[in-house]
Order: sequence, then C-alpha cells, then structure tokens
Amino acid sequence: MTKQVLHVGIAQIAPRLADVEANLQQHLNYIEQARERGIELLLFPELSLTGYSLREQTLDVAMPVSHPLFDELAAAAGDMVVSVGFVEEDSAGEFYNAQAMVKNGQLVHVHRKLNLPNYGGLEEAKWYSKGQDLAPCEPIAGWPMHTLICADLWNPALPHLAMLDKPALMLAPVNSAADIVSDEFSNPQGWKTNTDFISMTYGVPLLMANSCALEGNSRFWGGSRILDAFGNCLAEAGGEEALISAKVALKDTREARFQLPTIRDADSRLVLDLLAKRVGK
Repeated sequence: MTKQVLHVGIAQIAPRLADVEANLQQHLNYIEQARERGIELLLFPELSLTGYSLREQTLDVAMPVSHPLFDELAAAAGDMVVSVGFVEEDSAGEFYNAQAMVKNGQLVHVHRKLNLPNYGGLEEAKWYSKGQDLAPCEPIAGWPMHTLICADLWNPALPHLAMLDKPALMLAPVNSAADIVSDEFSNPQGWKTNTDFISMTYGVPLLMANSCALEGNSRFWGGSRILDAFGNCLAEAGGEEALISAKVALKDTREARFQLPTIRDADSRLVLDLLAKRVGK
C-alpha cells in the first residue's frame, strides 16, 4: 500500500573541505539522529561528502560509485532513503558533481549535475563534466522523485522536464554562498523565489538542502527549507548546522495539481515544435 504521508528531513551541515573521512562520520551521525526522529528520507547538501571549493583537490576526493564508502552509508541508511553529494569519477580524468541515493544496503540512484555554472565566483565547468541524463527514481513505492543539483534549478527547462515525469517529490541539494554570484545578486532571496515558484507552479513538495560551511572567503548561508505542494514553507533552517524535518502528503499534491494543472496543460508537443523552430535558425 502506498504511503500517503512521508516524513522527510534535511541535514544542513558544514562539510570540512576535502576531508571525506570526517564528513562521512558526520553523515553517519545525522543518519542516526534522523532515524531516532522517524525520518524516512534524508537529504544532504550538494558535495556534502567533500565540500565545494575543491579546485585541484578534486583529484584527492573523487570516487567511483563502487567505492566502499557507499556500502557503509547504504548499510547505515537501512530502510531510510539517504541522498548525499560527492565527486564521481567515471573513466580516468572524468569527474562529475553528483548526488547518490542509498537505501537498504544499496546504491539506488545517481544524478550528475547538468547545468555547470561558470560565472561570478563559480567555475564548475573548469573541473567537472556535464551530466547527460535526467532520470526519476522511486525508492519508496508511490513516491517517484527527481533530483536537481543547485544550478540545475536555474535552467528553467530542467525543472520543467523533470516535472513532466510527475514526481511526487523534488530534491534540490545546493551549495549557495551569499555573494558568490555578485555583490548585487542576493542568493538567499533568489533561492526563496526559485523554490517557491517551482513548488507552487508544479504542485510538488520540494526539499532544498544548503551547506553552512565557511570555505575561504565563501560563507554558505544555510537556509535549507522544506516546502509542501502548495509552496508553503513547512520547515526552514537558520545559518548553523541543523536537522530539520516535516511531513508531506500525497493528498496535497493531488489537490494542488487539480487547482493549478500546470503539468496537465504543459502542451509538450507545441513547446517541442516552437523549440525546433528556434534551434533550426
């Protein structure tokens, strides 16, 4: 029988830069705390196992999905769904900013970041390859979900494409520093606008997990949040490490998508035809 209500959580942490072992222990601690609170899905921020500002240290922390670390995390997760951020090494010299999902002793899904920012203080395209796929997963029966990593959500086509799969949950692990884009652009306000819009427009509960680390001059501001299918904020973290949680319900998604049928009325054939005209120019 499909669960009608899901207890979801976010572990807002301050990873130690390039210290995978210390970060792993922190993950295991938060997984245990989440289990004690009855959380059924736990989301960590983007690159939670490594920290963000890696640059040349990417080589030191990159790992394949076959790495024993994921076995340890998967065993600790038990029947909880746990999503963690890491640098994935595929073939030699091919690195991805990726998010791995584990449950019941297994790795069940990996999403590779598609939209690599290369502006302001961001230069991910210098270090990582772009992901080439956007696939949903269903680690909990009746709860299909998509993961989009940070700048993925700032390419409007990607959330739209993800929502055409009609997920019941959107996971958004991010690494957002207050002034990393520019002095004028407000990342905290921008992320509130972005996540409010996606959740409300598509009728989808959304979890945004941010880091709260200090890496050099970059202060990651936290502010992780859990939204319901109407775009209402159910839980929000401050600027420090925290475990936040809330319960989201399928009935809310049903009602939200009835009231605002964005997915039903998307008219993908028309969009595809219009896009083809522009790409063909």
